[in-house]
Amino acid sequence: MKIDSEFFCTPIAHRGLHNVREGFPENSIESIERALRKGYGIEIDVQISLDKQAIVFHDYELERLTSQNGLVANKSATELSNIKLLGGHSGLPLLFDILNLVDGRQALLIEIKDQDGKMGKNVGELESEVARLLENYNGPVAVMSFNPNSINAYRLSGGKCAAGLVTDSFSEISWPNVDQEDLIKLRKIESFESVSADFISHNFKDLHSIEVAKLREKKVPILSWTIKSEADEKIARECSDNITFEGYLAKHVC
Repeated sequence: MKIDSEFFCTPIAHRGLHNVREGFPENSIESIERALRKGYGIEIDVQISLDKQAIVFHDYELERLTSQNGLVANKSATELSNIKLLGGHSGLPLLFDILNLVDGRQALLIEIKDQDGKMGKNVGELESEVARLLENYNGPVAVMSFNPNSINAYRLSGGKCAAGLVTDSFSEISWPNVDQEDLIKLRKIESFESVSADFISHNFKDLHSIEVAKLREKKVPILSWTIKSEADEKIARECSDNITFEGYLAKHVC
């Protein structure tokens, strides 16, 4: 399935339009409501809870963003929803609740966080839950992951929404837990065809790579991350169809 044209009509707010100093923690209900008010698309991350529900949260551990510690995967959805995000007023949201909140009003980009740990094949439960929740969702939505196996698992679970790969230069320093052979494959975006990807979301600092150029020649939609200034936005828009941004208010271009 082709990615909806709405994903190119407005900048996409990274983890919601967050600013913790003003009361909008990343991936919070508050940051997503703020993005909706400002008319931006929304990017969120999902992890899985102990009782196999999709939780909107970036990290695997709670320490950075809450007053609690431990793994998200070791707590139930009810427990997580009662843990307040630092700087905000609400707990970790369920994907179910965010889907009801957004309700098709803006493009929603969902990153499925790798649950294998090494970008391997030990995935499937989170992808299946995301596919189930999106089955009756009406509105522009797409899923993506750094792990190609996650996209494959999403497809095998019956996921029908557009699906893409989050891509990078995949240096050994930035990805110490991934085998070097796998890093080379990821760097070359070798799995794009095999997992039937519809788009990529690429690190804007690496947009001039040969691999990205090849996909661009094939008219593959290219998003870019994470843009943190107007100067970086200007660079990213030269080689990508839209940006995922944070830290400033990106200009609407449509």
